Amino acid sequence: MVRGAGPALLALLLLSRTTQAFLEEMPASGSRPGLKRLLSNESSAGYCERKTKPATSLASWSLSTESLIGVLPVDPAPENYIRVVRNCIFSVVYPTPFKSRTLLVAVSKNVLEDILDLDLSVSKTNYFIQLVSGEKIVSGSIPLAHRYGGHQFGIWADQLGDGRAHIIGIYTNRYGEKWELQLKGSGKTPYSRNGDGRAVLRSSVREFLASEALHYLGIPTSRALSLVVSDDDVWRDPFYNGNIQKERGAVVLRIAKSWFRIGSLEILAHYGELDLLRKLLNFVIQEHFPAINVKDPNRYLDFFSDVVSGTAHLIASWMSVGFAHGVCNTDNFSLLSITIDYGPFGFMESYDPNFVPNTSDDERRYKIGNQANVGMFNLNKLLQVLNLLLDPNQKQLAAQILVGYPTLYYRRFKELFKAKLGLLGEKENDDYLIAFLLRLMEDTKADFTMTFRELSEITQAQLKEFNIPQEFWALETLSRQELFSDWVTLYLLRLKSNMNDSDSRRRKRMTSVNPRYVLKNWMAESAVRKAEMNDFSEVHLLQQVLQHPFQKQSLSERAGYSSPTPLWAKDLKVSCSS
Repeated sequence: MVRGAGPALLALLLLSRTTQAFLEEMPASGSRPGLKRLLSNESSAGYCERKTKPATSLASWSLSTESLIGVLPVDPAPENYIRVVRNCIFSVVYPTPFKSRTLLVAVSKNVLEDILDLDLSVSKTNYFIQLVSGEKIVSGSIPLAHRYGGHQFGIWADQLGDGRAHIIGIYTNRYGEKWELQLKGSGKTPYSRNGDGRAVLRSSVREFLASEALHYLGIPTSRALSLVVSDDDVWRDPFYNGNIQKERGAVVLRIAKSWFRIGSLEILAHYGELDLLRKLLNFVIQEHFPAINVKDPNRYLDFFSDVVSGTAHLIASWMSVGFAHGVCNTDNFSLLSITIDYGPFGFMESYDPNFVPNTSDDERRYKIGNQANVGMFNLNKLLQVLNLLLDPNQKQLAAQILVGYPTLYYRRFKELFKAKLGLLGEKENDDYLIAFLLRLMEDTKADFTMTFRELSEITQAQLKEFNIPQEFWALETLSRQELFSDWVTLYLLRLKSNMNDSDSRRRKRMTSVNPRYVLKNWMAESAVRKAEMNDFSEVHLLQQVLQHPFQKQSLSERAGYSSPTPLWAKDLKVSCSS
């Protein structure tokens, strides 16, 4: 056994001692309810036959918010001014159009045609640009800003809400799926606090690209339909150092099955609005958790069980591609266990469990190796909310559900990393093999994405002879560690135990789960810098590349997207400022 291999794995897939101590103090009577299979958030488009062609006009295309405001209460104050809001879920508020010209920078053809039933040609119309920039609202729909609270960096922040976002309607597509359309960066709302309600070009480019990138990596996420940029001036202090800069305003139209998050429930519990809390929970269950009977007395237990399972699976999926969300506050954690609210995210480049993408995170609370712990913290805050509606026995059962979170997370993490290494079946030392590799990667600062990708492409014969081709630069870095040969010996021995397998099948299997391209910060930064000079070519290139992250692409190779991080980008910083 190699000394020191364990901590590298523990840093990623186990919870902290503090969290474990918290778990041990929770009541442990009663049996834990069976955890339901995580419901897929993926579109059912692949399973349904297209019955109609995408519409070539918006004339008959409709949105509505009636399914929300017909059930959930709305703020009675009609004026749009910053205020404390009580006893409601939404405020009616219209987007603020830009004063200057707007330019449609990018559109997701997949979202437009396969989810919203619109032909790509529609995106060329003035009406479409007016719609996705917030200048016009589809007739019959009432735009809304959502009221929520949350714990930010572990501290209760009270009322937060959609301070620069507007739900402009819900679309029901040809498959019967309901999708909520939301503009981000579309102006002030009652929840804007000290903000101006705008988003800037740099953060909007990053959100548009990242949400689509995660989707094509197979990770549950909100989607991005469009990116619009204006010539309106927006003033920001990017790194909170007093250096205020003029930037350009932008809007992303993003979609999700729901934008409800843990903070949606926390604000109601905090102010004792328990009847409204119960109403919202019942609504969320009925709309988004069809396997749960909304009349079942244990429905909140079943709901919590699904959210615990979904959160564990989501964070494990993030870890499998080296994704750090950056701001894992409770107001950014979806009740549907999808990735939402892209801010100072980052894909880890050199392997480092302490990687922090957000320079605003001084305490490193949201470093990549702590995401599982933060998931536990956020779920505990959800549990505290639900406890207000549970009887004593249900509270004990709910506590036991949360106790199961580390096991769920660890199991999924292990499944994903075994797949990344091409391992079939179950062997006693699989944990150790994964931990050993991660420790070697940490010691050598090997590139996370390309190490696994190159292991997917190299042959067993080349590994056995330690014949690493020159283009396999990440593995070459890894091979400098003196224990690399020991790991290779163990790995090859383990591959021999794969039943009915071959090296070609292994490589094909591994390249289907190990991306060659992810949206590293330097790639996004390069696109942003060009976009700020009205050159959107790299935004379009990345949009194209990230739709096929597992396929080697000549354009991507020429752009250096699978090469080492360029020297100019070694010290890039991203903050919460957007």
